[in-house]
Amino acid sequence: MPEQACRLYLITPPRFEPRAFADTLKAALDAGDVACLQLRLKGENEAPPQADAIRRATEILMPLAQARDVAFLINDRPDLAAELGADGVHVGQTDMKYAEARKLVGPDRIVGVTCHDSRHLAMEAGEAGADYVAFGAFYKTDTKTPISSASPELLTWWSELFELPCVAIGGITADNAAPLVRAGADFLAVSSGVWAHPDGPAAAVRAMNRIMIEEGTAR
Repeated sequence: MPEQACRLYLITPPRFEPRAFADTLKAALDAGDVACLQLRLKGENEAPPQADAIRRATEILMPLAQARDVAFLINDRPDLAAELGADGVHVGQTDMKYAEARKLVGPDRIVGVTCHDSRHLAMEAGEAGADYVAFGAFYKTDTKTPISSASPELLTWWSELFELPCVAIGGITADNAAPLVRAGADFLAVSSGVWAHPDGPAAAVRAMNRIMIEEGTAR
């Protein structure tokens, strides 16, 4: 497979039964290049998930990801990422400060930070030591109500000035991914664009990989 300028960052659906979802996940991961998988569960009415639900999903899904050299990240819970041996954690601006998350997971795990559409927040995160910054939302999304709306120019600005990887997130599908790859995204974070694809998750991963290769060679 050609070296890709941009890679796929999968995010789990907000609700699923882990054992039933395992086969779906395997099909997606085996369909093409996937850099990482973020476990992002939601409880009822958007409430934070129960710790035991995160533990159970991690115990079932993390081995599937790590066996395929796919990094496994847990959303919002650096304490559980450390406890369960995950590869890292993703934290939002309203969750835990980067420094606290880093202290909990240690120096060798990944810590990524949501920066919405803010250049200032991204530069702060980068200076603090984050492993990546996430910008969005780029498109409308059914997964969550976006706090901000970002433009592809933000990805271009970041990629031209900084070495730190940037992740594009928010409503991304195979139909609208190309401009974000061309703009300079290092990773595209995708949830329903894969799991709800009309031809199935494996077809979605293959389509996303094609776009990343085609558009990545042009940038």
